[in-house]
Amino acid sequence: MVKVEGTLEEMYELFRDARRLGSQAKRTGSSGKKVASKAKRPLNAWQKYVKANSKKFKYKSGAKKGQINLKAMSKSFKKRRNKK
Repeated sequence: MVKVEGTLEEMYELFRDARRLGSQAKRTGSSGKKVASKAKRPLNAWQKYVKANSKKFKYKSGAKKGQINLKAMSKSFKKRRNKK
């Protein structure tokens, strides 16, 4: 530990400079090189179907009102898949 003596104004001057240097070091350290992210995998058929039709299959009443009805959605998806 280092003992620092002086008036309050002197200490403010000393530590204000140190605070500025510390915050500048944090900013430059965090803005280093960007890490290349992995390429996103393409969506499969089910994910594309859910993304496109999630607003159509919603519970209209009851405890689950407003939530997506995945059971009905999967039935429709399976029927659609068998037709092709």
